[in-house]
Amino acid sequence: MHWEKKGHIFAPSPTSWMHAYAQVPTPLVFDDFIRIYFGCRPETEDGLPVSQIGFIDVARNKPAEILHYAEKPVLALGSKGCFDEFGLHPISTIRVGDEIWLYYVGWTRMQSVPFNRAIGLAISRDGGNSFERYSRGPILGASHHEPYLQQGPHVKIIAGRWHMWYLTGTNWIPDADGRMEAIYRIAHATSDDGIHWNRDGRPVIESRMEHECHAGQAVIFRDGLWHMWFSYRRGLQFRNADGGYRIGYASSEDLENWQRDDSKCGISVSEDGWDAEMICYPNVVEVDQRTLMFYCGNYFGRAGFGYAELSDT
Repeated sequence: MHWEKKGHIFAPSPTSWMHAYAQVPTPLVFDDFIRIYFGCRPETEDGLPVSQIGFIDVARNKPAEILHYAEKPVLALGSKGCFDEFGLHPISTIRVGDEIWLYYVGWTRMQSVPFNRAIGLAISRDGGNSFERYSRGPILGASHHEPYLQQGPHVKIIAGRWHMWYLTGTNWIPDADGRMEAIYRIAHATSDDGIHWNRDGRPVIESRMEHECHAGQAVIFRDGLWHMWFSYRRGLQFRNADGGYRIGYASSEDLENWQRDDSKCGISVSEDGWDAEMICYPNVVEVDQRTLMFYCGNYFGRAGFGYAELSDT
């Protein structure tokens, strides 16, 4: 398999409320267009970063063509003291009857470590233009066996059963300057209703280096196998081209046991440009007999996102 890069789609603008970053592109297919939700960072009065959810609509047959921009965030930040007070990232959209369910990551600031994150659910009843929380608290957060952060929920309904591949924190470690960095891996959960989840916190993708972090996983079924693309990076010294995110690959016959083989991922950084230093947060969708990957580039999406199309050659 090989991904043919089709180009850059969107970069944030200081003249827009979507002021900085465009992270974790999350597609939702409509009849005539594809809506791509993403996390962006508006300007704030105190200068401290927050993340909110915006979107663009792109042509279904030509995703590089932007048709419409969100005029405001689709979901308000959480209340004071809640898990999503300071940040929201979209991850997965699921159509449930006439509703659109959005699984998102909420984050809040901490003292001994920079942040904590948990997984929330928001529901749209107006076609995806706005969302309301299912609950003020997370649907997946810290537990007895998973005491650190949870984030990055990729959700699919398969044969009537809900599956979630999510990131679970395994540790916090200090860098050379004493800054605490989160270490997290991909785990798997199942549900009968998309709200109450069963999980064991077991990492499903093997690591290839000490303190390796995984993120941005996407799962599809193709040619008799389940395929997962995910991003991985070093646990420390990762805010640069050498240690930053790349995209990896794994396959499975049963959704439980995954065999990693990054040589089959079919996509890497470019020689120059917006995705030459980093490539991350892949989200894969099948549209009109095409398989598309939306992904972020340099510095975790500061340069925005683009897309690629899967080729069998």
